[in-house]
Amino acid sequence: MPREKSRRGLKRWGRRLFKWCLVGVVSVLAVVVALNLWVFAKTAGRIQHDTLLCATEPVGLVFGTAEGLRGGGHNPYFTARMEAAAQLLRLGHVRHLLLSGDNRTRYYNEPIAMWRALRARNVASDDMTLDYAGFSTFDSVVRARRIFGVEHVLLVSQAWHLPRALFIADAAGLKAQGCAVPGGKVSGEWQLWLREWLARAAAVGDLYLWGRDPYFLGPPETLPIFEPLKGKAAGEE
Repeated sequence: MPREKSRRGLKRWGRRLFKWCLVGVVSVLAVVVALNLWVFAKTAGRIQHDTLLCATEPVGLVFGTAEGLRGGGHNPYFTARMEAAAQLLRLGHVRHLLLSGDNRTRYYNEPIAMWRALRARNVASDDMTLDYAGFSTFDSVVRARRIFGVEHVLLVSQAWHLPRALFIADAAGLKAQGCAVPGGKVSGEWQLWLREWLARAAAVGDLYLWGRDPYFLGPPETLPIFEPLKGKAAGEE
């Protein structure tokens, strides 16, 4: 009898624990979905999916990503961002490109990879500034405002990425529009989408709960288009 009671007690506790875990998981999912819907609502109407119709802004912020895939071959996300960035500059939708990405090792350098790809597309070096400390979307956006003094910006990336980037830009004090570039197909894409849903929820925490700062800030820098004219007084013809 004591053993029987002990077994029944363990089963009851097991069922309760399962219910608590289930309630916890459902609650977390509900919060993630709610925060994602908030991000979508805050950024709705500011993403253009046709490069030719994207907004005209002084600076285009191009987010870094790996040039190649782990299994080999070119990353279609990278290629699409470079094609769109070159086209936006050529059409006059932006006057300057800020290439922001990860520079974690001498063998992995997203800004340099973007610079090379754009030079191959006949983009002049003077039309590009490299931000080597864009270790994340958060860092890239906040640094654009706080380090490079950008106030109005066109964010260049895939459509699934732009709501989070625009949401962060709003909090950073940037007047931002999004220019969505083609997505392309990569293996394991569902994992990327899942990670982005979690990243959107985490961005809310970064901004409103634990006051995240970029990993590295450093001294302010001035983009060439914001530098004062040399040799003439202000307003002088």
